Amino acid sequence: MADVIEAEKTIAEDLVVTKYKLAGQIVNRVLEQLLAKCVPDASAREICEFGDKLLLDETSKVFKKEKDSKKGIAFSTCVSVNNCICHFSPIPSETDYILKQGDLAKIDLGAHIDGFIAVVAHTVAVGGGEVSGRAADVLLAAHLASEAALRLLRPGNENYAVTDVVQKISAEYGCKPIEGMLSHQLKQFRIDGEKSIIQNPSEAQRKEHEKATFETYEVYAMDVLISTGEGVGREMDTRCTIYKKTDEVYQLKLKASRMFYSEVRNKHGSMPFNLRSFDKETSARLGVVECVNHKLIEPFQVLYERPGELVAQFKFTALLLPSGTHRITGLPFDKSQCKTERSLKDPELNALLNSSAKSNKKKKKKAGAEEAMEVETAA
Repeated sequence: MADVIEAEKTIAEDLVVTKYKLAGQIVNRVLEQLLAKCVPDASAREICEFGDKLLLDETSKVFKKEKDSKKGIAFSTCVSVNNCICHFSPIPSETDYILKQGDLAKIDLGAHIDGFIAVVAHTVAVGGGEVSGRAADVLLAAHLASEAALRLLRPGNENYAVTDVVQKISAEYGCKPIEGMLSHQLKQFRIDGEKSIIQNPSEAQRKEHEKATFETYEVYAMDVLISTGEGVGREMDTRCTIYKKTDEVYQLKLKASRMFYSEVRNKHGSMPFNLRSFDKETSARLGVVECVNHKLIEPFQVLYERPGELVAQFKFTALLLPSGTHRITGLPFDKSQCKTERSLKDPELNALLNSSAKSNKKKKKKAGAEEAMEVETAA
């Protein structure tokens, strides 16, 4: 029997907005607890495991009456440190990383309720205290670029306006965005919707990457990743642990692969997942190989900048509502902890950052609706 094609659910519905915001509150609460664990001698693996446990616990407590509602982890907790750009979330058999005083740790995670996804990422200096030199430059560049992006995520604006501003702010701090990184539109059960915003595209990427205009009732995961180095990610010998099912079709030959793929479909659907969520790690590692070789499953590779460089990341989820853009994830960042001789001199960039990121239209609030999130201005 053919599937009945349902109309796509968007944030034009109040219930959908509620689910996004609940998922956003959950990831913010979990992020806060994980930041507190980023202390010298802490295990990155244990922080990742703790984060995933919290995400499952928190999402299990909401919308209990919707029996068929799927909910849980939308992106497994990652703790990527210093020149590690992204996706470091080791399983027990892989090498751990022990945090050190002064490390820059990027925490990245996501949750979903009924397929409505909220993701977040934040960079913290391990051990706290003042941050100076290149660490301060890259932190400020990433933070201010994400604040500028928020102010450009408005209906009618184009994706390349965000690309260009992120590039300009990075340059003012002597940094570069990570080449080719994408920030995607979010849809129900889809972490990589059609429209996207590219960072620091190469000539070839600029030709291939489509221009797009933001529209009301869209949702975006705005991901800003900035480097003190040349901004090019490369794979090292760290094994991938996070994967996602694709829409490809192939008849798997190995029994272990078929069992693994069946569990992926039933347990995770189209959401990214971590191999640690499987009971038998050895079977999962065996089963994933054939699936990846035939593109049934795609890997989220662990990427690195050159040794000695630093990468900072800030990611937030934004709802483009008629009342304005609502940022539903992200924690405050204290710019005063960063001491650098560099500053933002471009008057246009400063004007953008000093503009309000609050709702741009005053409307009567519906019951249960919220004003657009207050955000600090980067004066």
